[in-house]
Amino acid sequence: QLQAYGGGLVQAGGSLRLSCIASERTFDRRNVGWFRQAPGKEREFVVALLWRQSRPYYTESVQGRFTISRNNAKNTVYLQMNSLKPEDTADYYCAVQRFMYSGPAYYTVSDYDYWGQGTLVTVSS
Repeated sequence: QLQAYGGGLVQAGGSLRLSCIASERTFDRRNVGWFRQAPGKEREFVVALLWRQSRPYYTESVQGRFTISRNNAKNTVYLQMNSLKPEDTADYYCAVQRFMYSGPAYYTVSDYDYWGQGTLVTVSS
């Protein structure tokens, strides 16, 4: 149901925009998030956009550099990544919770029910 794309190879300091497209109104009134997984590491939270909140929640390491947004009309969630660093290198995954109007749980992998395939972001130094 979810397809993520937009990853690639970029130099440190560069930018990429990831997109996550749903086959239908999957994001409508649901919490959505982006996670990432570096080689040999566990999947970690990057950012979440809750249906009832206008302010996204970012992990500290990307605060001020990454921006999440959604376009419900296009069934798409975006992750704009600026000032990329080598430590941002990972597979990036979009995720959405099953139920509409969910509560504020958004930080862990288990909070989400549907996942897109990963899109690889590689940042060279």
